[in-house]
Amino acid sequence: MHIIDTDVHESFASLKDLVPYLPEPYKSWIGNGAWRGFSQPFAYTSPGNGNRADVKSADGSASVSDYNLMRSQLLDPYKLSYAVLTGYFYPTGLKLQYGLGSALASAYNDYVLEHWISKDKRFLGSVQINARDPEAAAREIDRMAAHPQIRQVMLPVVDDIAYGHPMYRPIFAAAERNKLMVAFHHTTFAQGPYGMGLHYMERHCLIPISLMPQVISLIANGVFDSYPNLRFMVLEGGFSWLPHVMWRMDREYRQGRVEVPWIKKLPSQHCRERLRLSTQPTEDISGEDWGKLIDLMGTDDILVFSTDYPHFDFDDPNAAIPKSLPSGTRDKILWKNAADFYGLDVRESTIPNQAAE
Repeated sequence: MHIIDTDVHESFASLKDLVPYLPEPYKSWIGNGAWRGFSQPFAYTSPGNGNRADVKSADGSASVSDYNLMRSQLLDPYKLSYAVLTGYFYPTGLKLQYGLGSALASAYNDYVLEHWISKDKRFLGSVQINARDPEAAAREIDRMAAHPQIRQVMLPVVDDIAYGHPMYRPIFAAAERNKLMVAFHHTTFAQGPYGMGLHYMERHCLIPISLMPQVISLIANGVFDSYPNLRFMVLEGGFSWLPHVMWRMDREYRQGRVEVPWIKKLPSQHCRERLRLSTQPTEDISGEDWGKLIDLMGTDDILVFSTDYPHFDFDDPNAAIPKSLPSGTRDKILWKNAADFYGLDVRESTIPNQAAE
């Protein structure tokens, strides 16, 4: 059985790991501790503090920066055909000093190439950008796109950006001309319409609500129609909400399309053709209800599997996708839909199921 994991989080051990890749003056700033990185606005309540409790280095410390640990816990035991690296570090979260944010994005990309992607042929990479500076972001996409293992641009979902706004068009233009996909992932800054709530459990429930508006924004503001070769991935936000969004957008489009003449298809058609959602965290429902949700989406091409390694709510591929689903549908979720999305050849003879030499 093939498995493609579409959401795997790599990282560095310390922000200072990026110093060798930064130009001045940012090299000195970070080296001297002028900025210490993003801090989460809440406390995790799980034993691993946001990650699996067993994600630890040899000395017992928590680790999300150890390739050999990831290989022993994820890549090899589950025999992954590919793992898409999506990061933890999203410079778009820096709301000022855009030059620093763009330099950090470039430095992180170079760090990942050297310390992660070069170590395993199964890795597929995401270009991290500072979306607040779209022109610089476009240049970074152009710079990174030539690497054969880079397959998508990562757009982090924060609390003040709807990516359908025209100012972000240079990012989508760069992704399209470089034949890269575009992925969206929530961050510690994502929240619902009234904030994060009063409890971590409440905040975690609100994550899908931060992602739904991105889909609506992209379609309503013409991104799908303006860039017909782009395809879009929404990660780590569940999927049971999609039928509602499709129905509601179709309804509003039918009665209000005079205001948005650039939309040339029903929004639901755009979603079925070019939007994909990762399954993690899988809904706690029966296989029968999975089938009903897929029927409501109108296609079994939308869902793609992800573990969300190394997070505490990791989805085991042997348990997360119900075995009661038709085998063809289950295969689509576990690997075929992702292979199609990323343009991967997943014949047995072509799978790079080994570490790079």
